[in-house]
Amino acid sequence: MILAGVDFTSSPSKRKPVVVATGELRSEQLYLTGFKTFISLTQFAEWLQAEPAWLAACDLPFSLPRGFVEWHGWPCRYPELIQHLQQLSRDQLRAACKAYCDAHPPGQKFAHRQTDRPAGSSPSMKWINPPVAIMLHAGVPLLLGANASLPGMRSGDPQRIALEAYPGMVARSITNASYKNDQKQKQNEARLQARRQILLAVQRGETRWGLPVDCNDFADEIIQDGSGDCLDALLCLLLAGWAWQRKEQNWGLPAFDTLEGWIVGCDL
Repeated sequence: MILAGVDFTSSPSKRKPVVVATGELRSEQLYLTGFKTFISLTQFAEWLQAEPAWLAACDLPFSLPRGFVEWHGWPCRYPELIQHLQQLSRDQLRAACKAYCDAHPPGQKFAHRQTDRPAGSSPSMKWINPPVAIMLHAGVPLLLGANASLPGMRSGDPQRIALEAYPGMVARSITNASYKNDQKQKQNEARLQARRQILLAVQRGETRWGLPVDCNDFADEIIQDGSGDCLDALLCLLLAGWAWQRKEQNWGLPAFDTLEGWIVGCDL
């Protein structure tokens, strides 16, 4: 069983690929075994389908807020909702998100899932800054194409488990300092030091998930990556390892709205 942390992007390229951190759990320690990069969604999908057994913690929302779905009159069962979304283009999904915002007053523009606020994540209906709704639209079909099981939401191959993850939740449990930026001119010393601080806490197991991570020879690569993609993939891998330790307890997931989904490792 491969453990994987997936830093996802809906439009991968050589400059901004999908980054996957792979690892394995030995006793009570997680070992980072390497990074994989995919410059297209097709490449990432092929990897998911080629590997026979994996637990992947993925940095993308798996569903939309119930209030948003009900407002549009879309299907309120998860499999049917995803089928509906797959029939929409990205532009149609953006328009649906904007229509909801335009119809609601300030302070209520965005619908939230129950997991969003405790995790500190963006509402999954946001279509810009960051475009997480588009990430859902691009990423979830790839997981379903590999017949992944989404615990509580979809039964698929029991050897391919996909969990929603949010690396920002882990990073902010260590420091509120900004640690990444895709623009090279903004990849400064302060952000490098923030990455160093986050990585040190992860290595020592000094997070609320309590799982130490051996980064082998990859620590410098993680720190020097100003985009934060490698670190984000590693933080997702940490959550995958934490979930694997709780595989007999529904991967550490609480009772949740199975239409909306839940971010693994998030407290109620």
